[in-house]
Amino acid sequence: MRQLKSRPPAVSGIFYPSNPSELRKSVEQSFLDRKFGPGTISTSYVNRRIYGLVSPHAGYAYSGSVAANGFCQVSNMEYDTVIMTGPNHYGIGSGVATMRETLWKTPMGNVEVNNDFVNRISKDSVIDVDDFSHSRDHCLEVQLPFLQFMKNDNFKIVPIILMLQDIETAREVGKLISHTMKSENTKGLIIASSDFTHYEPNAEAHRKDLELIDAISSLEVTSFYETLERLDISACGYGAIASAMIAVKELGATRGELLKYATSGDITGDTSSVVGYASIIFV
Repeated sequence: MRQLKSRPPAVSGIFYPSNPSELRKSVEQSFLDRKFGPGTISTSYVNRRIYGLVSPHAGYAYSGSVAANGFCQVSNMEYDTVIMTGPNHYGIGSGVATMRETLWKTPMGNVEVNNDFVNRISKDSVIDVDDFSHSRDHCLEVQLPFLQFMKNDNFKIVPIILMLQDIETAREVGKLISHTMKSENTKGLIIASSDFTHYEPNAEAHRKDLELIDAISSLEVTSFYETLERLDISACGYGAIASAMIAVKELGATRGELLKYATSGDITGDTSSVVGYASIIFV
């Protein structure tokens, strides 16, 4: 029997509680928040086809409730693999990196990497297998407790972290994801992990981010990059979002739908220098 490596949590006790019961309560409170969250744990939609999400990755006190909106929408969805893309915040390791033969640990349990999927997307492609790239980053890790809250450990993941976030790399990563999902007949959910504008006044963050969200909703990746550059938007995971846009469009999605947008200023009341968070589904 093969021995799986362990990827220990990097931000447990920092971005979210390290105690399992406290973490579960924190996730539940994010769902039940009626101001910034969905106000409920599960959606009444059962047959709605959702191809993927854009989800924030700040500490749960800041972005947890916004993130819960997207997870609520997929609470009744059947999937066995979650393909997660996010930015490499620390600039370490490979330009685009995944992992295999690994258990990702959180206080709520372990989630196994889908090795067959990883082997397909990393064969002669821009995606390397590189554990070091994932060793410190939080962008994918903070999504897991929400998934575990809904599905326990009844799913596997494909973690992809991007240091290279140009449009050509995003196109390749997105096509690798969609082609592999089709060829493997994967019941998959795609999650792009990103925050939006960083450290600008609240009104400016709202103005810029909502225009960028319009470009995301159109699924036109060229327009998305043009908007990023024109407005000089500091969204950290833009390549992760773009790769998800490419993948979901090839899989059949026709648009993105904004569920909730808020900034850290909206949540804390300090509007002088904020970070933007959005929950978007691709349908």
